[in-house]
Amino acid sequence: MSTIALDPAAAAPSSVLQPLRGFNLALLTLGLSLGTFIEVLDVTVANVAVPTIAGSLGVSNSQGTWVISSYSVAGAIVVPLTGWLARRVGEVRLFLLSVLLFTIASMLCGLAPSFHALVALRIVQGLVSGPMMSLSQTILVRSFPETQRNLAIALWAMTLVIAPILGPVVGGWIIDTYSWPWIFYINLPIGLFSFASCAILLKGRETAIEKPPIDAIGIGLLVFGVGALQMMLDLGRDRAWFQSSFIVTLAIIAFVCIGFLLIWESYEKHPAIDLSLFRERTFASCVAVASLGMMVFSTVAVIFPLWLQTLMGYTAEQAGLATAPVGLLTLIFSLLIAKNMSRLDLRLLSSFGFCVFAGVLFWNSHFTLDMSFGQVILPRFVQGLGVACFFIPLTTATLSRVPSHRLADASSLSNFMRNLFAAFGTAISVTVWDNRATYHHAVLTESVTHASAATRHYLDVLHAGGIGSGRDLALMDQLVTQQAYMIATNEVFYVSGALCLVLAVMIWFARPPAGATASIGH
Repeated sequence: MSTIALDPAAAAPSSVLQPLRGFNLALLTLGLSLGTFIEVLDVTVANVAVPTIAGSLGVSNSQGTWVISSYSVAGAIVVPLTGWLARRVGEVRLFLLSVLLFTIASMLCGLAPSFHALVALRIVQGLVSGPMMSLSQTILVRSFPETQRNLAIALWAMTLVIAPILGPVVGGWIIDTYSWPWIFYINLPIGLFSFASCAILLKGRETAIEKPPIDAIGIGLLVFGVGALQMMLDLGRDRAWFQSSFIVTLAIIAFVCIGFLLIWESYEKHPAIDLSLFRERTFASCVAVASLGMMVFSTVAVIFPLWLQTLMGYTAEQAGLATAPVGLLTLIFSLLIAKNMSRLDLRLLSSFGFCVFAGVLFWNSHFTLDMSFGQVILPRFVQGLGVACFFIPLTTATLSRVPSHRLADASSLSNFMRNLFAAFGTAISVTVWDNRATYHHAVLTESVTHASAATRHYLDVLHAGGIGSGRDLALMDQLVTQQAYMIATNEVFYVSGALCLVLAVMIWFARPPAGATASIGH
């Protein structure tokens, strides 16, 4: 185990390594998947714990959100650097270090004596988590036999789908049953198993190590630009977006730094981020479609539980259970698609997945306030088919024309873009939802007058039920507000569905090779 962690001489060129098989391959798949699982889980599991953490550590709920923001900002900075770091350290060594340090940071987060200590430790946790997702994908693909690498992509993708679904459910259950530190302690056994199993099975499978010059200017621009952008997205809604001078300052820093970063990295001989990957048509097209797809996915993932909890009266745990059915068909069809993907056109499969997504979202756009639990979860169940059909083929197509030695760079860059657009979707969707609800509230209020027969009838019903003239108007305003948010919810779903139809067409700009697999090296 120590050989992998410390001895560069143990590295062997990845091109001569034989794929793993049988029990060892299954155990490595589990270890790598669990490493990704806890990283993705930690993005969502803390969301439901913010009020509890804030109350326990004596801060406001708005301050408590820094537990989430600090983690996401730190992770966003490191993800695009994964390829550069992997070349200098080695992919296996970097992954093992990330998992081990992430596990230790998780334990320390649970032991944090104060809020400021917790935020500092979450920054550390976010920094070390950055390489875990991309490298787990890269290492998994290289460890599978070439004919089974689509299965590797499918198994990896299922982890990304299941973890965000379980996050709110697991977080809510832990908070109700135990206490908030346990949302971090649960990472300990999982992280240690992932580290130990991968360290043993990946011994002698290190990639070649390079020592290119450090692109200090590129890294500096990345840190300030991406950090400012992520903070702007995380804090914008709570600070009224560009009405806040702080948000405006962050926007200017992000725009200037990222603009100069793109120019600098395009001409730098040894760039920290290899933007030349975007010159390949299939990679660029697939990353664009996947990023916009994740923006839609995150929009729905945010608005759906908000609608359930604020309008339908669901608890956080009930809302989590209502979102869970999406994983059922995803699990089933992911394996079927992986087995037969080499026989299918990846663009056709992805296009079909987006059409399923669009159909479900148009279905959701007809939701009402009197729906039963069964009516709520049925579209989510069907949506699982769309997730399996777009995410797995699209991930395979993205990497289908990337040379083997650039796989880590491509994986980290594509994951960064997906995460960035997911953050855009999360930030923008709630603001749009609130603004549209405010607009519809104003429109609906115009028709609520004493001259309206419907208004007079509703007031008569309230008065007959013993509700006085003071409470009747408050109840009517509450009803108008609910209807306004319901209309806004339907609009968000409808627009998201329309965007999915656009993506179903956009994917045809890609040109993955016939019978493409995740074999890399074309």
